[in-house]
Amino acid sequence: MGPTIDQIATEYAGRVKVGKVDVDSNVQTAGRYQIRGIPTLLVFKGGKVVEQKVGAVGKADVKKMLDAHVDATVTS
Repeated sequence: MGPTIDQIATEYAGRVKVGKVDVDSNVQTAGRYQIRGIPTLLVFKGGKVVEQKVGAVGKADVKKMLDAHVDATVTS
C-alpha cells in the first residue's frame, strides 16, 4: 500500500493531507482509532473519521474513497 499512498499524496497535493502511521511504534494511536487489521485506511473530515477501509485496496478504490469527501476542484 505504501507506493499507492505515496502516489495518492502526490496526486491530491493541496487538496488533502496524507499521512502514514507505524502502528507498532504508535500503539496508542492505533488503539484510539480501533485499528484491528493492517493496512487500515481512515478518511478524516472536520477532525472525525468519515470513512474506513481495512485491508489492501487498489489505487482506484482509494481515489473513490477520497473523491466522496473532497471537493473536485483543485486549489492553487
